[in-house]
Amino acid sequence: MPATFSAANRSWWDHDAQNYHQSHSEYLSSFYWCPEMLHEKDAQLLGDVTGKHILEIGCGSAPCTQWLQDKAELAVGFDLSMGMLRHGSGNLVQADALAMPFADNSFDAVFSAFGAIPFVESSQAVLHEAARVLQPGGRFVMSINHPMRWIFADDPESFAVHYSYFDRSGYTEEEDGRLTYAEQHRTLGDRIRELLAAGFVLEDLLEPEWPADLKQNWGQWSPTRGRVFPGTAIFLAHLGS
Repeated sequence: MPATFSAANRSWWDHDAQNYHQSHSEYLSSFYWCPEMLHEKDAQLLGDVTGKHILEIGCGSAPCTQWLQDKAELAVGFDLSMGMLRHGSGNLVQADALAMPFADNSFDAVFSAFGAIPFVESSQAVLHEAARVLQPGGRFVMSINHPMRWIFADDPESFAVHYSYFDRSGYTEEEDGRLTYAEQHRTLGDRIRELLAAGFVLEDLLEPEWPADLKQNWGQWSPTRGRVFPGTAIFLAHLGS
């Protein structure tokens, strides 16, 4: 994997922040875990956050962190892109997920909702950092593109297979020989093994179904695809003692 994922993705998200918010205004209006619009108030994947210190990895403009502000004792979000952070408010920090600027054992729960995890060279390193800042027994939740989605093109109506599920080389874009965007791919088994290697105990794996009343597309997510195969994988875990 290239050594410049962070620089490329920081620049890409800085430049795309305005367009992203215009294109996904409803999704970014509250704490949704995924394009299937699973809301935390309904799913309660973080459990009771009363009195808790919560950290969001790759928060973007931090709608999830903001939703938690009046519910948790402390909700902090961080993101690599200042362009994205400028669209948010609250306890926000610009930082790289590979080097979280927080003390060991300082949070009761850590989560990522389609955040930084696929956009770094080493998701394993991010999970180790998450484990470091989390208290023993603390909850960890991450939602990501379902790994099976990798094999299909970005066209939300297409079922044509374009890529091998087992090819971990990832996806990159370049301009004049310069890396401008980068995203990694791991299989479902890879994701589970990375969690275990970081010291997490996996409790559940959710694959949200597409709601019958959700009609709009969200990038490559669509009712057409969502009715027949999953677009999101949500891992629920806690840090072993």
